[in-house]
Amino acid sequence: MKNNKSPFSAATFTLFNATLLILSSLSPTHALGSAATLAATSSAVCGVVASEPTRRIACYRHGEVVAVAPNVSFSAISGGRSYFCGLRSGNYSLLCWDTLSGFQSKRLYNNGTVLLEKLALGDSQVCATVVGAGTASCWRTNAAFESPSGSDRFDSISSGSGFSCGILKGSDRVRCWGVGSIARKMESEFGNMSLVSLVAGESHICGLNSSGYLVCRGSNDFGQIDVPEGGALEFSGLALGAEHTCAIRRSNGSVVCWGGRGLFEDDVTKTVSFEVIVSGSNFTCGLTTNNFSVICWGPGWANGSGYEIPLPPILPGPCVQSSCSECGIYPQSESLCSGYGNICKPKPCWPEMLVPAPPAVVPASPPGPAASRSKALTKGLLAFAIVGCVGGVAGICTAIYCLWTGVCFGKKKVHNSVQPTITRGGSVNGVGGSNNSISPPSRSSTIRRQGSRIMRRQRSGTSSTKHPERAEEFTLAELVAATNNFALENKIGAGSYGVVYKGKLLDGREVAIKRGDTSTKMKKFQEKETAFESELAFLSRLHHKHLVRLVGFCEEKDERLLVYEYMKNGALYDHLHDKNNVDKSSSVLNSWRMRIKVALDASRGIEYLHNYAVPSIIHRDIKSSNILIDATWTARVSDFGLSLMSPESNHDFRPMKAAGTVGYIDPEYYGLNVLTAKSDVYGLGVVLLELLTGKRAIFKNDENGGTPVSVVDFAVPLIMAGELAKILDPRVEPPEMNETEAVELVGYTAMHCVNLEGKDRPTMADIVANLERALALCDSSHGSISSGTISIVSD
Repeated sequence: MKNNKSPFSAATFTLFNATLLILSSLSPTHALGSAATLAATSSAVCGVVASEPTRRIACYRHGEVVAVAPNVSFSAISGGRSYFCGLRSGNYSLLCWDTLSGFQSKRLYNNGTVLLEKLALGDSQVCATVVGAGTASCWRTNAAFESPSGSDRFDSISSGSGFSCGILKGSDRVRCWGVGSIARKMESEFGNMSLVSLVAGESHICGLNSSGYLVCRGSNDFGQIDVPEGGALEFSGLALGAEHTCAIRRSNGSVVCWGGRGLFEDDVTKTVSFEVIVSGSNFTCGLTTNNFSVICWGPGWANGSGYEIPLPPILPGPCVQSSCSECGIYPQSESLCSGYGNICKPKPCWPEMLVPAPPAVVPASPPGPAASRSKALTKGLLAFAIVGCVGGVAGICTAIYCLWTGVCFGKKKVHNSVQPTITRGGSVNGVGGSNNSISPPSRSSTIRRQGSRIMRRQRSGTSSTKHPERAEEFTLAELVAATNNFALENKIGAGSYGVVYKGKLLDGREVAIKRGDTSTKMKKFQEKETAFESELAFLSRLHHKHLVRLVGFCEEKDERLLVYEYMKNGALYDHLHDKNNVDKSSSVLNSWRMRIKVALDASRGIEYLHNYAVPSIIHRDIKSSNILIDATWTARVSDFGLSLMSPESNHDFRPMKAAGTVGYIDPEYYGLNVLTAKSDVYGLGVVLLELLTGKRAIFKNDENGGTPVSVVDFAVPLIMAGELAKILDPRVEPPEMNETEAVELVGYTAMHCVNLEGKDRPTMADIVANLERALALCDSSHGSISSGTISIVSD
C-alpha cells in the first residue's frame, strides 16, 4: 500500500494539481474528533474488532480489556475527552459510553428513516451528518454552543474543544460552528482555502489542501501547527491531541509527531508501519499494518509507550456493502469483514502515475519528456501484448467449445443449461448450516454470461424456438397417470394461471404439475398461453438453488401443463398462516433462525433474478405463497407466470397493466404503472413483515372481524418508534441476546423495503447482505437468557 517518495517533473506536478482539484473526497485521517474504527479518550482506547461476524467494540483501559455491547455490531466509532460513541451497523442508532465511570451507556439517537454518518466527537459535543443530505446535527451541547446551519451540506466534519468544522460540498471551503468566538476564529484562519480533508485537535486543525500539502491552523502554543518539511502527498493519516500533532508518512507508513514539547517522539513511530492513528489529549495510538494490533505512545499513556496492547485485531476501516469502485478494495478485506462487506481503500486515491515511486527505481535526475514517452510506450506495448495473448487463448477455447458442442455446425447438446448456475464460496463460521453454505459474492469475481440466442430473440422482439433446450416434453397421458387423472386429493395449490397437483412419474420422481385452466373462452385461453410461455421461457434457462426448478412441460391441443420438482414442505404462507400453527411447537419455522434463513434463501433467489440472470428478470409476484420449501427446509422462489424481463436500460418500464397480488403489489407500480426491480423489493418487504409478525399481508384487526389492515400499516410505525418487540409473532420464543439484534436488523430492512418510492428502497444485494449478517448473529447466539426486549442498550 505504501510508496516511497520521488521527484516530479514540472508537467507531472501541473497535472497533479489539476487532478487534486477534482478529488474532493475525504482523506483517510482520524483524530480526536473524527469517525474511524479506532478511537481514543483520555483514559481508554477502543476499536471495532476484525474477522468476526459481529463487529463488536473492544476497549483497553487501566490494564484490562473491556467488551462493550459484545453482541452489537458497529460501523464506526469516535472518541471525545472522556467518552466515546459508536454508530450501530445500519447507521440508525448512536450509542455512547463514559470511559471514566465503568463504561456507562447512553443512547443519543435512534431513527430508522434518517440515518447518520461521519461521526465527530469534541470535548463534549457529539456531531454527525445525515446520510445523503450531508446536513450536520449535534448533541450534548450547552447554551453557548451554536448549532450548524441547516442549509450547509458537508463532505466531512471533525470536532475539537468548543467547536466543530466541516468541508462544504461543492466549494471545499471550511465552515465552523460551536462557541461563537472560537468557531469564527477557526473558520477565518482558513479563509478561501480549499481542502480535501480536515481533522481537529483540541484547539487546532490540520488537513490536506487541494494540492496535496498538509496545512495546520489554530493554536500554536506548543508548536503543534509547525508542520515539518515535506512535499505534496508526503502525509496521509492524521491524529491531533491537545498539544501535539502526528501524521502517517505515505512513503512507508511510519509516523512523525511534532509539538507537545517533543515528548511524543518514540522509536516505534519510526520503525513500524501504521494504517490508522488516533489521539487522546496527550497520547497517540496507531493500528499496525503488520497484524492490526494497537500500539500507543506519549506522556499521557500510563501503560508504557511503544508496546502492543492486548486488544484483538482491529478493522483498518469500516466494512461496507460496496464494490469500492473509486479506490479499490483493501487487501484481506474478505477475511477482515468475515465475508460480510468490503473495506474500501481510503479516499482520495491518487492516480498511480502521480504517486511517488520507490527510490530504488528513481534515476539521479528527474526524467525528461523522452523518458516519459519511452515509459508510456513500454507500458502500452506490454498491455497490447497481454491483451493479444488473452485474445489468442480465448479464440482457441472458443474453437474447442464449438467443436465439442457442435454449436458451430447448428447442433446442440440437449442437457446443456442455457444459463449457468451462479454459486458462491463456502460459508463463514458455519453460517446457514449445511443447507445454507453460500456466502456473499465478491463483486469482482461475479460470473456473468451472455444470454442464449433464444433470449436475445425474445428481447429484440423476434421469434424464438418454440421451447427451450432443458425442459422435458411429457405427453398428457403421462401426466394424467402421474396425478391419478388429476384427482382432487392430489391438489396441492394454485398458481398464476392454473391448479397445481402432486404427481409421481413412472421413473419414481415426485413432481408438482401445474395445469392451466381448460376454459375455452378466448380471454382465458390467451392469459393461459401467456403465463405458460412466460414460465417456460424463464424457468427453462434459470438454474439456482433458491428457484424452483422446471422439470418439463406438456402442450396438447388446449392443454398447457408445467412440471416442477416437488417441494415437500409446501409454501411459506401455509407455515405462517395455517390454523394448525397455533403454538411454538407447531412448525419448524417457529424459530427466529429458521425464519431468517427462509428470508435469506428467498432473497438470494430474487437477487439472482435481478443481478445475475442474463437478461435480468422482474418477478412481479413476490409473496409468501410463492416461496416454497423443499425437503431440506431450503426456500425457493416459484411461479414466474407474471415475470418480465428488465428493460434494456435503467429507465422505468411501463407494461400494459399492473399485475400482482393485493397486499404485496408495489404502490408506485400500482398507482403510476412504473415497474422496476424495486417492485420485487416491496413484495419481499411485506414477506419479511409476515415472518416477523406472523400476520397476513392483509388481515382483520379483530378476531371477530373488524377493519382490514395491511401488515405494512400495522408494523412500520412501531418499528420506526423502536418498539419492534410489540409486533413479534408470539408463536416464536422471544429472541435471545444475539437474535435480538438479528431480528432488529430484519425489521429495519423490511421497513426500508416497503418505502413508498422505489428509489428509497434497498437493492437486493443490500438485503441479502443484511440477512446474511442477521443469520450470522443467530448462529453466534449461545443460548443466553433473553431479556425479552429489542433494545439492548437502554436510554
